[in-house]
Formats: sequence, structure tokens, C-alpha cells
Amino acid sequence: MSNPFVQIVEPLDPKQPLKKFFNLSKLGDVRYARLPFSIRVLLEAAIRNCDEFLVKKGDVENILNWKVMQHKNVEVPFRPARVILQDFTGVPAVVDFAAMRDAVKKLGGDPEKINPICPADLVIDHSIQVDFNRQPDSLQKNQDLEFERNKERFEFLKWGSRAFKNLRIIPPGSGIIHQVNLEYLARVVMDQDGYYYPDSVVGTDSHTTMIDGLGVLGWGVGGIEAEAVMLGQPISMVLPEVVGYKLVGNPQPLVTSTDIVLTITKHLRQVGVVGKFVEFFGPGVAQLSIADRATIANMCPEYGATAAYFPVDDVSIGYLIQTGRDKEKVLYTKKYLEAVGMLRDFKNSSQDPDFTQVVELDLHTVVPCCSGPKRPQDKVAVSDMKKDFETCLGAKQGFKGFQIAPDRHNSTVKFNFEGCDFELAHGSVVIAAITSCTNTSNPSVMLGAGLLAKKAVEAGLTVKPYIKTSLSPGSGVVTYYLRESGVMSYLSQLGFDVVGYGCMTCIGNSGPLPESVVEAITQGDLVAVGVLSGNRNFEGRVHPNTRANYLASPPLVIAYAIAGTIRIDFETEPLGINALGKKIFLKDIWPTRNEIQAVERQFVIPGMFKEVYQKIETVNKSWNALDAPSDKLYTWNPKSTYIKSPPFFDGLTLALQTPKTIEGAYVLLSFGDSVTTDHISPAGNIARNSPAARYLTSRGLTPREFNSYGSRRGNDAVMARGTFANIRLVNKFIDKQGPQTIHFPSGEILDVFDAAERYKQAGHPLIVLAGKEYGAGSSRDWAAKGPFLLGVKAVLAESYERIHRSNLVGMGVIPLQYLPGENAGTLGLTGRERYTIIIPEKLKPQMNIQIKLDTGKTFQAIMRFDTDVELTYFHNGGILNYMIRKMAS
Repeated sequence: MSNPFVQIVEPLDPKQPLKKFFNLSKLGDVRYARLPFSIRVLLEAAIRNCDEFLVKKGDVENILNWKVMQHKNVEVPFRPARVILQDFTGVPAVVDFAAMRDAVKKLGGDPEKINPICPADLVIDHSIQVDFNRQPDSLQKNQDLEFERNKERFEFLKWGSRAFKNLRIIPPGSGIIHQVNLEYLARVVMDQDGYYYPDSVVGTDSHTTMIDGLGVLGWGVGGIEAEAVMLGQPISMVLPEVVGYKLVGNPQPLVTSTDIVLTITKHLRQVGVVGKFVEFFGPGVAQLSIADRATIANMCPEYGATAAYFPVDDVSIGYLIQTGRDKEKVLYTKKYLEAVGMLRDFKNSSQDPDFTQVVELDLHTVVPCCSGPKRPQDKVAVSDMKKDFETCLGAKQGFKGFQIAPDRHNSTVKFNFEGCDFELAHGSVVIAAITSCTNTSNPSVMLGAGLLAKKAVEAGLTVKPYIKTSLSPGSGVVTYYLRESGVMSYLSQLGFDVVGYGCMTCIGNSGPLPESVVEAITQGDLVAVGVLSGNRNFEGRVHPNTRANYLASPPLVIAYAIAGTIRIDFETEPLGINALGKKIFLKDIWPTRNEIQAVERQFVIPGMFKEVYQKIETVNKSWNALDAPSDKLYTWNPKSTYIKSPPFFDGLTLALQTPKTIEGAYVLLSFGDSVTTDHISPAGNIARNSPAARYLTSRGLTPREFNSYGSRRGNDAVMARGTFANIRLVNKFIDKQGPQTIHFPSGEILDVFDAAERYKQAGHPLIVLAGKEYGAGSSRDWAAKGPFLLGVKAVLAESYERIHRSNLVGMGVIPLQYLPGENAGTLGLTGRERYTIIIPEKLKPQMNIQIKLDTGKTFQAIMRFDTDVELTYFHNGGILNYMIRKMAS
């Protein structure tokens, strides 16, 4: 059927009649001008894709009537303009695509129908680790080791780029996915198939929201959901409420964008924005650069919203010019946005749309701060850091506590490093990393760090040699302007050499600490500290030996590295004493905003961006030399420990199976609140005593060759064994941290995978019990795939992180939620019961279902299939099964 809105299609420029757009201002509906700008993007996509099948006129009306329908829990479809992936999530996506081609062929269909319809970019940025640092050739050594470890994965991805249309690979060594998206991939306005329309994106990384800072609506989705989008399926979403976040005032001179985003993160956590859009407005927005806005949008997952949108304004247009975008494209971008009423003037309050609610922040009230020691929303003013850490030392074990006995708070351990004697204590900094897309995309904080390093070196300050320092820029542009401005040599003198272009320490690829440091930490049971300019600091994520981890701006990362401890009051205590005996305070070397801006104006120029990005797809010689097959069906290598055909589609038929009641399930694990995807499916090192290590050893590998869980996501045998393998896992069945559980039929304490195998062999289904925010953290499809392979049929939790719930649905695992006011405690559940979950024949979204225990107790829970589409996926056994049946028939 033709689009029912063709009457509002017209050329943007009469001189180019074939370049058209849907002119939303011609709808003649007064409601349009009152819509939040983010909702206008959803509306345009619905109108343009309206076919009365996947997208209906009723959907358009629901979005247009947002002010009323936002409270009605109504489902709307959204077809993003493109998809973006990183390699940790991209490899399993391409593995799934290859396996889906095999499955479609087995069912008698055309395997080449499994092909991206929606354009997709895959940026390889998650594989490189900080194995070498504090050496001039650290970058080259780390990149060489990256290729040595990941050659098989990279060859597979190169095959994928040849076998699948519309899939572009950005090679390793190019930068971090979100910074590359911001500086190069983002269009702001698409010019595709004869139409102009707003750029929008979903990505298999939760920090995809960073691109919202440029006015491109985007957010993270599960890898499974992204695969469906790539195959042309719209996202089915509940029409979101939109919280207006009003920024007023000007930041104080010493405040960085990092301080602003950590303040906003804590504030919005308190407001409660889970499942909602946040849209920024107010005169304070005009004071923020695109890099500042992108920093704020980047940490959207940490404050829990779906998207954190800054509408496009003249500053956004200026950024496109600064980053070397084509001038003609910039002109039509602005012209299009003006025509459809999507160009914002933040100083003009008459443009302010309607919001669900409005909250406000005066930027002048923001003070320098960090977040930690275990969660990004736990903001601590820098002036309170020493006192806060010392309080955490003795506090009860938890997000703000380590439960160290009072008589051990001042314990120290002496150790020798490279022939010199040193001492570690609680609070000693052992990792200091300038890392992560959150901050490395922002010239103000990166140049601020460089200028602080220059002043520190000139003042005679140094960093202790055992501290693992590193600098991992988000793109080659950063190195370019740090070098051209003359500050790179000073960063190197303090140990902050460039170690790679990728996520590195922020995702747990921090590499090993010196053995003598690890021994000292272990011997004293010390709470050692990592300080990083990242966005995640969950326990066990950054490094197994840093129990406390603080998020900080790049200049503060250097400051704490020089101090060597988190237990310092910068106001009253010096950073250090130079060779002349002079005390040097942080205020003596902190650069002013004017200093930083002067350097930025001089050295961050369009030519840099053009030079770096015009060769981004061809500059990596190791990638260019990789050989990869060109067959349309992948030839699986049974000897591979990286790439393996997954069992998800084994035995799949065209006929649907009727969902059955889950009878007598055992509880595999019982959790409290805030269990993250890092707990469920860690990305970091593979412990030598783990089930995954035993499997890899049986395949002839040595520990040096294990690599990380993240790098092995193309192999289900490793990933199933790595499920719930985080060493900081807290399972209520066990009285200590660790990846173990009780196998109830025998009473034995086993590794989680081994217990699950025992249950599976006996034919027993499994469930997981959890508290609030189950699945918080990174969008990680293996956090759903892994439990599925262990035999977990359902999760019963108080609440879910949005992306993880979607991933569970995508794998056919039932997300159950306690009724309001109820939880395991109020219901008296121990987890030692057996659970029968009644699945009725006729299902509807968010219906209550009955759960019976072998004790005789019965209670109800909400089945969190939120839309009819999600129920369709469940009836098919998951979203990928649905797509295979659709393509095969």
C-alpha cells in the first residue's frame, strides 16, 4: 500500500526536484509545534515509513497525540536510520547472521535474504588491552598483541563485511565507537533513496546515547534487537514520557564537563527517569559545546533514561563544520531542519515544547567531583573525597562500604618494585587511566589534562612508577591536537603515553598489574584504587584487584596519580614536594578555563578531522593484510575457540511450539539489587580456575592465550561457561563473593556452570531470583544468551534495566516482576523452593500470572512482555527464531 502521507512530500530545493522530504509543518496540526523535539523524530520516522502494516496511521496519531498518549502505555514502532555496533557485540551479531543463513537454508529458504537492510557500521574498539604502558612503543606493542590474540575474530569480521551488504567495518586502531560516530559517522540529516530525513541510530552499546549530544536521536539496544532492526524490523517501544531538563547559569571556572555530567547523573537518578527520554533545554545549553553535550548524553545509561537528547542548534551546525563535514551537506542539513521545525534556539523560550515534567540545574552550583567507589551515580565532591573514602572503609559491605575493621584502616604493606622500596595502604592508587568515549572526545578536558601535566612536570612533580598509568584516546584526532599543542611530551613524562585507540580500562581491558603490587594488595587485603575518566566503575569491572574505583575528569586522574592516594584533601595537603622542598598544591597547577579555550581554538581545527578520517578504513596495515573467504555461507572451523556455530537454532521448524507451564523449577541463583550485566556475563579476564579456563585448556590453550570473555563472544561454549562467572558475584546462597551456587538436589557447592549442567542433565528447569535494577550496566546480549544456554527459563525480579529486559525477551527467557510492594522478603521466599510458573494459553502484555511453590504457597507476578510484538517473539522462542521463520517462508 502507498504511504497515506504522500500529500506532504515535496522537494527541499525546487532546483533538485528528486530530493524530497516529508514536510511535517504541512500536517496542519497544532499539536506538532508542542511536541518535544525528540518525539518529532519518532513522528517523522512513523510518517515516512507508514505502510499500514508495520507502521500504521494509528501509530502516527498516537505519536502526534503524545501529550495524552504518553501516560497510556501505548506501543509505537520506530525504524532508526542506521545501526552501529562494536566488536564485542558485533562479533556475536555476525555469528548469529551466519548461523541464521544456515538455518534459513535448512528450512528451504534463500539464505541471502539474511542480509542487513538498514545500514550498519561496526567499529572494532573493544579488543585492545593495556598490556604495555609507560613505554614510547606501548601503542605498537598493544596493537601487535591485539592482532595476535584476535586474528581469527578479525578474519571472521572481514568475511562478514564481504558476505553481507550494508555492513561497513571500521578497523581496529581507529578509535572508540561513539567518538568515531560523533566525529565521522553521524549525518544529523540523512540523504538516502531520494529523501532527506533526521539521522537516528540504535547501537549494541549502551553509550550509543552519546550521539544525542549532536542532535541525532540514538540509544542502546540489545544485540538481538539490533539484528532484527538490521533485517528491516521496526523497534517496538512504549511511547516514552519526556523529562525536560532545564540548564541555566554558567559553570564556575574550575568545573569540567565531567563534573557536570556526574552531578546530572546523581540528580536524575534521584528524579527517576528509567524508560523515559530526557530532553535538555534552557539558556544554559547554549553555554555548552557539542563535546560537553556529548559527555552529558554519553552517561545517559548511568542515570537510567532511554535517551538524553540535545536538539540540533547552530552550535551543532558549527560542530559539523569544525569536524570537516562536507559544506554542501551542512547547508542542506540546516535547511531541512528549519523546514520541519527541528532547529532549536535554546535562548528562545517560545520554542520550549511541552514536557512530562521539568527539572532544573543551575550550572553555577556544580562543583568538582568524582563518583564511586562502586557506582557511577554515587557522586562525591572532590573536597569530600578523603573523608568519604575513609567512611566507606569501615561501613557495612555494600555500594558505599568495604567493612574493614577499624584497627586495620591504617594498615600498610611494603613491597619492592624495580629495585626500589614502596608502601601501599588502603586508598593507594594503582591504576590511573585517561580512557573512555565519555571524556576523550572532549578537547576541553583532554587539553586541560595536558596543560595540567605540563605545569606538574615544570613544578617537579612525578608519578610513582608502579602506578599503571595510561592514555587511550577515542580517535586519532585527540593525539593530533595533543601533539600539535605541545602537551603530549609532558603527559608521557608522567607515564600517560598513548597505549591504544579503544575502550581499554573503562571496559576492564586494563591488563595486568605488576606482580609485586598484586602480592602487596593481597597480603594486606587492601582496598586499592583505580581512578579513570570512564563511565562505569562497578565492582570487579575495572580490575579484579581494585576494589574501589572512581570516575573522574582527565585532569583529576592525573592529580590523583601524582598524589598516589585517594586519601588526600587537595585544599590543605600538597600533591607533592619538589626537589627544592617546595610544597606543590593542586591549585598551583590547575589550568584556567581561558587557558584551555585559547589552546583549543588554536589547535582543534577541521583539517585534523579530515586528515584522520579520510583514511580511517585503509590506514591499518595489519587489517589490510588479513585474508578472509568471500563465500556467502560461512565455513565453520571445528578447531576454532573463537568462532563457533551457536546452538540457538538447532531443531528449529517452521511450526510454532505452544508455550508450556514451567514445572518444578529450581533457583539457580538468588540476588539482591543492582546485579549488572558485568556480574551476569563478564567481559574481562578469564580466571584460571574457572569452567571457561578448563574448557580452553582442554582445547590445548595456555593461560596466556585465554584472552578475555569479551573477545570470545563468538564461541557459545566459552560464553555459557562464563555466565555468572564474575569473581565479585554475590549469591545469597553462598556466604562469600564468588561465581558459585548450591546444587540443591545434592547439597554441593559448585561453579554456576557446573551446577546448571547437573540440573540440565536431570531435566530440571531453572529460574533466577533478583532484586531491583536487574541487568543494569552495559547492553550485553550474552547476559541473556548465557542464562538461556544454562537452562534458565525465567527471571523473577523487582525491576529490570530496559535493555536487559529486552534481551531476555529476545532469547525467549520470561522476565517476571513482583507485584508492586512485593519482593522475595515480603513473600518469604528463600530460593530453596521449587517453582511452577503457570503459562496460560492466551497471553496479553503485562498480564499477571500465577506461581506455585512446592511448599504449597501461591503468589502472582507480572509477565513483563510489554507489547504484542514481544509476545509474538515469545511464541516463536525468541526474536531470531521469528526472523528465520519469516525469511524462510
